[in-house]
Amino acid sequence: MGIQNQDSTPVAALAVKSVGIVGSGTMGQGVAQTLSVSGLQVVLIDISTAALEKGVGKIDTALGRLVEKGKLTGADKDAALARVTTSTDYSVLKDVDFVIEAATENVDAKLRIFEQIVKAVSAQTIVSSNTSSISITRLAAHIGVPSRVVGMHFFNPVPLMPLVEVIRGLQTSDVAVETARQLAIAAGKTPIVVANSPGFVVNRLLVPMINEAFFLLGERVATAEEIDAGMKLGANHPLGPLALADMIGLDVCLSVMEVFHADFGDPKYRPSPLLREMVTAGRLGRKTGQGVYSYAA
Repeated sequence: MGIQNQDSTPVAALAVKSVGIVGSGTMGQGVAQTLSVSGLQVVLIDISTAALEKGVGKIDTALGRLVEKGKLTGADKDAALARVTTSTDYSVLKDVDFVIEAATENVDAKLRIFEQIVKAVSAQTIVSSNTSSISITRLAAHIGVPSRVVGMHFFNPVPLMPLVEVIRGLQTSDVAVETARQLAIAAGKTPIVVANSPGFVVNRLLVPMINEAFFLLGERVATAEEIDAGMKLGANHPLGPLALADMIGLDVCLSVMEVFHADFGDPKYRPSPLLREMVTAGRLGRKTGQGVYSYAA
């Protein structure tokens, strides 16, 4: 059943055959890979050719692993890569049906990117943000037609994680929500539709738990290994909160907590001093080779 508007009339999604993705980092790569494997044309945008070459190279490697595991044929891999084009020029977005902004979790950066996206796309193009905590209502208010802005929060690693949070801002139209929902389904994901609120559903629950794990570690209540073992063996979590923080990126966890603290104004969302200290030290987790745990070769 599709999203329904106020008079209970079913809302039809717009047809999406091509998607622009702004940002070729970890999340942008994952979304591009997932959509291209699903048969969609993808245009990947970033600030430099080097960044784009790195991003496509990682997609190539990831698809190669799927071929090695027998989950994808060589022909399917080649076809998926052929569906991914790249550019540093936003004007190539003029012909896409849908745009996903997948840049860093910083509201000012996202607002600047949204300005460039809106200048390039057609008046009918749905524009979304793959944000984990930033207000969709705020992003939508920054453009001329806020009704076409919706959130699409994919989870890392995108090719493996089945969930997408589709976030409705105050101004978001039923058509934008249903189009995002159907795009997630076409990509093989399970969407849940949530209202705009800091952290939405998953991160509102998850990141404060991670933050509390850093408080426990900083207070020496237990070691990192013991904290993680406690949640794995006592709560049946597949990964402990500190190991998960390393995978997400400690800087991302801190950024989310700062958004919660600012937007809710509630001291229960105060970031852990240890988390902040580790980010200041550049110990961001797997991506830097050192976080709570060491990932040195």
